[in-house]
Parts: sequence; C-alpha cells; structure tokens
Amino acid sequence: MENTNETTGGHELFKVFVHNLNRLYFAKNYLNEQMPDLINMASFNTLKLGMQEFWDDVKKQIKRMKDIYAVINELPSDKNCNPIKAVIKEKFCLEEKHELPVLHDMDLIMYVQILEHINIATYGLLITVANRLNYDHVEQLMRECFDESVDNDELFDLITREYIR
Repeated sequence: MENTNETTGGHELFKVFVHNLNRLYFAKNYLNEQMPDLINMASFNTLKLGMQEFWDDVKKQIKRMKDIYAVINELPSDKNCNPIKAVIKEKFCLEEKHELPVLHDMDLIMYVQILEHINIATYGLLITVANRLNYDHVEQLMRECFDESVDNDELFDLITREYIR
C-alpha cells in the first residue's frame, strides 16, 4: 500500500465520496425493503410509531442520495462488498422470539440505534468530503440526512425511557 502522507487530491476525494455514498445508498435501499417486517416486530405501540418515522426518514434519505448522484453525474454502483448492508442483513437475531416482549423491543431499538450510529459516522465523512470538493448543495443534502439520523437516535432514546419507566 502506498504511503499517503500527502493531502488527498480532488480525484481521490471524489472516489472516496462515491465509494461511501454507494455503500450508504445500497444499505438504505436494503433497509427500506426490510422496514415493514421490522415495524411488525415491535410490540410497543410507541416503538411502532417511532419505527414508522424512522422509515419515513430512510425514504427521504434515499431520495436525497438519488439527487446527489444526479448532481455529481454518477450512477449508483453496488459492485464492492457492502459492510453496512451486511450489518443490516444480520439483524441481530431479531427473528428469535423472546418470552418477554420487552426483550425483543429493546433488541429492535438497539439494532436501529446501531444503524443510526453507522449513518451518523458515514454522513459525517461525506459532509467533510463534500465540503472539500466544494459541493455546497451536496453538503447540505448530507447535513439533512445527518440531522435526521441524530434526531432518530434521540427518538429511540426517548422511546426506551418511556418503555422502561
């Protein structure tokens, strides 16, 4: 591997941006397909409502990413291994039934929050790279996605507190 003590140039940064955008885009699309099942797994009504709100944000984020692909004149590519999609597919054994519904619901909350933490980190990277590439509109779209992920993480914290009070 080449030693990269130099700053990364525009071409390399663009590749970094597209690579990570692809990972997130295909992970979000896969999650979008899984959301009806995930919502149905929740037994606590407030959790079901939170999951629906989370799903609405997933759909908005997918649309924003499609807009970003158009702005940067790229087509989505799922050619490389997608570790984010692998985490979503794993689902932390959510199909396993517990004797107590609270155990299952807490597993579901933890799963969604782990996904949001991955999103927050990835959106943060994409915001930084978009800024360096002077993609102001793209940076703004990424910030909106980032903010939704932070809000959703906080939402699931609140749901947990309400559930276990």
